[in-house]
Amino acid sequence: DNGLARTPPMGWLHWERFLCRTDCATDPHRCVSERLFVEMADVMVAEGWRDAGYEFVCIDDCWMAPTRDERGRLQADPKRFPSGIRKLADYVHSKGLKLGIYSDVGNKTCAGFPGSYNHYDLDAQTFASWGVDLLKFDGCNSDTLELLAEGYRHMSLALNKTGRSIVYSCEWPFYLRPVQQPNYTEIKQYCNHWRNFFDVYDSWRSIKSILDWTALHQDSIVKIAGPGGWNDPDMASIFVFLSQLVIGNFGLSWDQAVTQMAMWAIMAAPLFMSNDLRHISPEAKWLLQNKEVIAINQDPLGKQGYQITKDKNFELWERPLSGQAYAVAVLNHQEIGGPQNFTFSLTFLGNGLACNPACSVRQVLPASRDRGVYSWVSSLSVEVNPTGTVLLKV
Repeated sequence: DNGLARTPPMGWLHWERFLCRTDCATDPHRCVSERLFVEMADVMVAEGWRDAGYEFVCIDDCWMAPTRDERGRLQADPKRFPSGIRKLADYVHSKGLKLGIYSDVGNKTCAGFPGSYNHYDLDAQTFASWGVDLLKFDGCNSDTLELLAEGYRHMSLALNKTGRSIVYSCEWPFYLRPVQQPNYTEIKQYCNHWRNFFDVYDSWRSIKSILDWTALHQDSIVKIAGPGGWNDPDMASIFVFLSQLVIGNFGLSWDQAVTQMAMWAIMAAPLFMSNDLRHISPEAKWLLQNKEVIAINQDPLGKQGYQITKDKNFELWERPLSGQAYAVAVLNHQEIGGPQNFTFSLTFLGNGLACNPACSVRQVLPASRDRGVYSWVSSLSVEVNPTGTVLLKV
């Protein structure tokens, strides 16, 4: 427990949108470079992202030079990061933001750059000396599960030994699951958030598969989440990464974007956007900066939501909030036809306590409006578009 991540971290991550583009000569605006992160930091301040709560600017894989320096330290690619990571961190900090960086528990990163195996203490010290605020630690190229686990434990202790506050994002359970059930109690002792599922892609199929997996495994993952440690539904939304929001890219319809934002709030997931904030639609910006949705995601009670019933194409989810409130999501999985109505009894919510003896209901998404006061025995009917979600606060 390093005292960090008391609510799910929020920020921007380069991976899903910019991948491992390293050719800055032919694609200077979209390559993984110092320029990209400086420009994104500038936009995050100028366009209200920082004020909405998105505080991390995160570098993913492919930032490194192909080899370590003469003292064995990781180093940034000198052509793409000519000022070095320390100067970049200083710039990001001057904007009131924090810098995240990426490494790997194994010999090499997933993209083939130098990994941290046998260098955990040195790399932790290097990151701290640079002023890094978050480490995403991947799990590629580790020879055994024992070495993988030992590497995640070692890096956690090494980060704490530096004395710098560094959020620790792990891929640990994702790499264990094909062989054994992760010990989430142990993982939370070492990590601030952890990846559970495959990369998120810019597609409805990807978002749907993450939601299906989360509902299927909720009995084992919901109870462990809370202040200081969070389930990252896709932690990668990428090759191995953070629970990325792909809203503002190309693959989701408006209703599907609403579903991702609503359900990531219900699941108390870290909110890391992977998009081009320099070119984003007003609609996507409104959704990603929606104060009511972010307040649900960041609720200080820190409980993760869960599915409480499934009826044909509809799913009903709830998340306990502070102040005896609940966030409620009605998700329509149907991918054909038009809007459909779903009616449910309010006695379903909070084990019958959420509306006892009465409750007020406010719709948050897809548009905000008050829906009135209801008694404990009332039913509520909502109209939901195909692949859409209605998010309520009760």
